[in-house]
Amino acid sequence: MNSRQNQLKAFDRLLTIMDELREQCPWDKKQTMETLRHLTIEETYELGDAILDKDLEEVKKELGDVLLHIVFYARIGSETNHFDIADVCNSICEKLINRHPHIYSDVKVENEDDVKRNWESLKLKEGKTSVLEGVPKSLPALVKANRIQEKVAGVGFDWEEPNQVWEKVEEELNEFKTEVQSGNQDRMESEFGDVMFSMVNYARFLNINPENALERTNKKFSKRFQYLESKAKALNKPLKDMTLAEMDVFWEEAKKL
Repeated sequence: MNSRQNQLKAFDRLLTIMDELREQCPWDKKQTMETLRHLTIEETYELGDAILDKDLEEVKKELGDVLLHIVFYARIGSETNHFDIADVCNSICEKLINRHPHIYSDVKVENEDDVKRNWESLKLKEGKTSVLEGVPKSLPALVKANRIQEKVAGVGFDWEEPNQVWEKVEEELNEFKTEVQSGNQDRMESEFGDVMFSMVNYARFLNINPENALERTNKKFSKRFQYLESKAKALNKPLKDMTLAEMDVFWEEAKKL
């Protein structure tokens, strides 16, 4: 691994290149925080894909793309004298120090749960009126549900045992089943949301990240379906002309790969 000196040298190189691009490249010169926003979100998802795929070479590349965006935003901020990359770094350093009093002060903690509770309490002392203020409104619903539950659990609003959460899941499933039988679309959707929210909560108690779990299943399903498509193509037979029994043969083959 590189020495701290080489790490700083590489970061300085990136800052220099960013300055040059911002001053000389027509595309880079016209970018704003608003035009970069959707690209940043895309890069973050690509990093997430690489992490789930356990492709460390790709993780390295995607981290570079995300880092470029951070440097880009900081450069734009410096042009209006609002902040620069040093302000960004110092800001997060101060936050980390303030929120880790068990490292940088005399607060004692016994475990990870104590750290999380202290973190949320400290955020309220910083002026936030709700622990939920830290949950971005634009997060995908599944991720948001998980973060909401983590936040409220951090201040003690939580179940005590996993079996209690599972009982809640069963309760919500029964309520959903009742609404399905009634045929009321609005109430079905509401109860389905409750089922998903309770399942996310149960996953948290089992230390399962629901977003990662669902994405792994998405990837698994896609891989198997693409195998099915390839077999159908080899037979020169469109999928729509195959019976479910015929497709199931290839699906079972795909499951063994």
